[in-house]
Amino acid sequence: MEPGVTATLAVHDLQVRRGARVVLRAVNLVVNAGEVCALMGVSGAGKSTVLRAIAALDPIAAGTISTGDAVLESGPVRPESGLRALRRQVGLVFQSPSLFEHMTALDNVALAPIYVLGWTRRRANGAAMRLLSALGVESRAEAYPRQLSGGEAQRVAIARSLALDPALLLMDEPTSALDPARRGALGETLRALAGEGRALLIATHDVDFARQFADRVVVLHQGDIVEEGPAEHVLTAPRTDATRELLRAG
Repeated sequence: MEPGVTATLAVHDLQVRRGARVVLRAVNLVVNAGEVCALMGVSGAGKSTVLRAIAALDPIAAGTISTGDAVLESGPVRPESGLRALRRQVGLVFQSPSLFEHMTALDNVALAPIYVLGWTRRRANGAAMRLLSALGVESRAEAYPRQLSGGEAQRVAIARSLALDPALLLMDEPTSALDPARRGALGETLRALAGEGRALLIATHDVDFARQFADRVVVLHQGDIVEEGPAEHVLTAPRTDATRELLRAG
């Protein structure tokens, strides 16, 4: 880490198992404030598992994960009552927006501040509208998820993940269902979020997207990190067969 740079996420020797199978072997990863880091690899490399472990959705077999004041260690996933510090630090956007279908876009975004922070409906709605506006979907505040386009639903999902003002934003394959224009708009949005001092870790196999919008690339292969560095360097002059395979697949 460079002097004076703040690490928002620090993963040390992370191991995740599914029964007898080792999914992640000994993953070490740091993401700094203000950085967009692309976690890359072909399908099945373990990218989503890394995100789920950081968000305390999957148990870890060994190692530690630190995000701000929240530390996760090996053992069963804690009950939600013991994860409040983590939930304030980490926002997660799944590959599918996974919005609550019976709630409007506004209500989806306002939900966490009301129930986690104890805000009044009025205060939460005001904050939610500001997030929707910042992401360019304020006009869809009263729409239900079924009435939103794919790009609109994704932006609402991002707004929802930002409702608790997390320092770290995790995203799983955010460009998988987007056309080139929407991919570019999403990339600019993510750069703006990093510019506000957030750390972003994005699991993706979209080489062009990573090359254009990521600061750094980390390549995962069969549960191990095999290469990392500045996005342009890694994706232009790869050093490993796994990265070359990723480039061919992309």
